[in-house]
Amino acid sequence: MSRTDLIIFDCDGVLVDSEIIAARVEAELLTAAGYEIEPEDLARLYAGLTFRDIMLRIEKESQQLFQATLIDEAEAMVDRKLRNEVRAIEGVHEAVASVTTKRCICSNSGSSRLEAMLTRTQLLPFFEGRIFSSLDTPSAKPKPAPDVFLHAASVMEADPRKTFVVEDSVHGVAGARSAGMRVIGFTGASHSHPGHADMLTEAGAETVIRRWADFPAVVAALSEWSEDA
Repeated sequence: MSRTDLIIFDCDGVLVDSEIIAARVEAELLTAAGYEIEPEDLARLYAGLTFRDIMLRIEKESQQLFQATLIDEAEAMVDRKLRNEVRAIEGVHEAVASVTTKRCICSNSGSSRLEAMLTRTQLLPFFEGRIFSSLDTPSAKPKPAPDVFLHAASVMEADPRKTFVVEDSVHGVAGARSAGMRVIGFTGASHSHPGHADMLTEAGAETVIRRWADFPAVVAALSEWSEDA
């Protein structure tokens, strides 16, 4: 990986299988509030966004308004579920350990949720001190804004053009590409669906993997090839 400065991992749906857990809680609350949606559809359409942004988009699309208290209710319920149920995605420990260059996490989840999930899944030692929540950046803008990626690259002293990002959502891919970074799509979590890989590719991912076992070889191959070449 001599041509790579940094590898950034998204957390939800990439390191830990959390997206479907959050989608089930959020879909239940939205349905109870009068907007019927299945967890699978919510994950497909809005994976990678904060629940606040999901609500705002649904309000705009449906002309239906929600109580602002729904955000806090969803956050608390999701946190409880994740603390008890979230699991690491198969093979991720070995894949992360294979990274010999700098690595970090960029996520839309809050710092306390990230720490809880990474602790439960025994991934925290790989990233301690290198975990970036979009909520804690100077702008506090979540993905698909590029801010969290650029902030991480600055702190980690990495060239965005020599940075790879692993993302499972269209919104995450878009944010990373806007930051001038290269993206590997990931579809190995439970919320993945038919057409998922195509969506990530169309959003700008150079390639897509479904198994973490494929990750080291893919990074090594892509590191030898520059988009500017």
